[in-house]
Amino acid sequence: TTRYGMVSAPLRERFGVTHRLNFYDESAMSTIVGRSAKILDINAHEDGLAEIARRSRGTPRVANRLLKRVRDYAQVKADNMISGTVARDALLQLEVDAVGLDTMDRMVLRSIIENFSGGPVGLETIAASISEDADTIMDVYEPFLLQMGFLDRTRSGRTATRRAYEHLGFPPPEEKTERAQ
Repeated sequence: TTRYGMVSAPLRERFGVTHRLNFYDESAMSTIVGRSAKILDINAHEDGLAEIARRSRGTPRVANRLLKRVRDYAQVKADNMISGTVARDALLQLEVDAVGLDTMDRMVLRSIIENFSGGPVGLETIAASISEDADTIMDVYEPFLLQMGFLDRTRSGRTATRRAYEHLGFPPPEEKTERAQ
């Protein structure tokens, strides 16, 4: 489970060993995407597969979904061949950026930055502002945003980091300093 704390203590104690799974690194993702391309009989150059791997959030399920969509694009627009340029163009149309952020990731971050001055803001408020379920934001979008350093969770709520501002092209917030009185 990804929600280990929700498993009751007596049940957790029955497990002999507990493992934690992390996101895959780019090299492993390239191997996974290459293997999937062979299984699906997809024609692709290494640079195209590497581009898909780079934007796949370290998750094979995401990589395979992106690979299939890029394949579809290549079948129509690029004589059925995925090159680096074709992969970039297809992923641009899918609105998956260079680090793997998709439309919803950017909506979460933009809402915090534009509507709530960078935060802190509560999860339910973010959810209401973008018309998305709070649990979906917490379970689907937040883990990657946190891992990538775009989002912080504080006692007061979620805040967008300097990295989020820079990535989305917003001027970074001024550093808050305490004034001596």
